[in-house]
Amino acid sequence: MQLNLPLDNPYILLTPGPLSTTRTVRAAMLKDWCTWDSEYNALVQAIRYQLCSLASTIAPDMFTAVLMQGSGTFSVESALGTLMPKNSGKILILSNGAYGERMGEICTYAGISHTLLRSKETEPITSEAVENALKQDPAFTAVAVVHCETTTGMLNPIDTIGAVVKEHGKLFMVDAMSSFGGIPLDMQDVEIDVLVSSANKCIQGVPGFGFILFRRDVLLTCKGNARSLSLDAYAQWEEMEHGGGKWRFTSPTHVVRAFKEALDELSKEGGVSARHARYDDNHRILVEGMEALGFVCVLPPALQSPIITSFYSPKSPKYEFKTFYNALKRAGFVIYPGKISAAESFRIGTIGHVFPIDMRRLLEAITHAKTW
Repeated sequence: MQLNLPLDNPYILLTPGPLSTTRTVRAAMLKDWCTWDSEYNALVQAIRYQLCSLASTIAPDMFTAVLMQGSGTFSVESALGTLMPKNSGKILILSNGAYGERMGEICTYAGISHTLLRSKETEPITSEAVENALKQDPAFTAVAVVHCETTTGMLNPIDTIGAVVKEHGKLFMVDAMSSFGGIPLDMQDVEIDVLVSSANKCIQGVPGFGFILFRRDVLLTCKGNARSLSLDAYAQWEEMEHGGGKWRFTSPTHVVRAFKEALDELSKEGGVSARHARYDDNHRILVEGMEALGFVCVLPPALQSPIITSFYSPKSPKYEFKTFYNALKRAGFVIYPGKISAAESFRIGTIGHVFPIDMRRLLEAITHAKTW
């Protein structure tokens, strides 16, 4: 099957990130930038403003953005280590997948007092469970949850969880790594104090940095909390805020410029609601086609995000993921292995610069690759 893919992009990434990006986002990296140049620093400030505008249409000025070098996990670690005081406080981490577990691991490394409230990988975190945990231990000062847990594609109900957190007067942190920019949410409406995401997810930039959105009044209480020099989000914010967009250490200039292009392209597409509609269409076409081919989704529709979908592996002895993967890659598509512990599975993402026509082409490729 001929896909007529551009010569510089031999396959489509159907993963939770990095994603397939536009040619114009990639082309934005062809110019070199000086980290101290006023034009570059103004670009950083524009990005910070745009991120706050995406974070809340209700009250964008109540929030501030901190850009942080590294992968998304660097920003999660930076957020946790900056939010939680060194000698006080305790955080309740809600976990139903690998990325909730990773927040717990970060806290263990950093010596942050925490408790993991676990649910099965195929079950959402409930507000009732959070309510019970907060009642049982008044020492908790903060709660953290993953919005879209890409272990399965689960979309956790941050609105109802956030309501309970605020009823108890706790800080609320959301890892929106794989949802920010692709699923509508308002930090002010959901009462989120800290939100973390990455350049190479739904905004469709390239890997190299993440970002943390803080409620301004919360961040101002965090000076001196950080356990790490390079991951001190308060110090990074202070430099950017008062230095006109400067970073404390060498920034990924080419990636930052590509991200600005990606943000502008998100706006041209019609914003988060339009991008969410496209992702929804991609997901619907994928699931309907896969089920018609005999595949079974791991999650029921009510729990499933339009970001990435887990499918049970076929039970046939002729099926092997690596063979299936390589056949699809030859056809122009890269998918993801499964991550749930309870069953063999694989995952297919529906975000990035991909469209319904790509989903239909993928289904045709799967039809040809399905030899069991």
